[in-house]
Amino acid sequence: MAMIPSFFGNRRSSIFDPFNSFDLWDSFKDFPFPSSSSIISLENSAFVNTRIDWKETAEAHVFKADLPGLKKEEVKVEIEDDRVLQISGERNVEKEDKNDNWHRVERSSGKFLRRFRLPENAKMDQVKASMENGVLTVTVPKEEVKKPDGKAIEISG
Repeated sequence: MAMIPSFFGNRRSSIFDPFNSFDLWDSFKDFPFPSSSSIISLENSAFVNTRIDWKETAEAHVFKADLPGLKKEEVKVEIEDDRVLQISGERNVEKEDKNDNWHRVERSSGKFLRRFRLPENAKMDQVKASMENGVLTVTVPKEEVKKPDGKAIEISG
């Protein structure tokens, strides 16, 4: 295993740590375009990729977003006229103290924005949102699908 870390940033160690190795590895470093780390700043990369689950139940469309450390006042949930659910927010950068000695900065800060086009059966006027333990839940009720009334037809003959 000692040889594997040499592929990731030319570091050699007797202990292979796959999570620590990737933070210095840039797979595009030899290509003639800007480094992948300069395209999206590291401080905002996690918010750019804010993960949101969308499930559909019999009664509603349910969206869940992990937003650890954010207060509900720092998150906005909006519905646009063209049936688009928009979830956005911002986490502020922690204030730096000149006497602090930072060893690692992995928590993200900055703005995020996610948009979802809702289906025709969404009740746009009854959307509800709640936030508990850093998880935002947005519930969009669905209109009931009315089954056509059936009528028995007598067969002649």
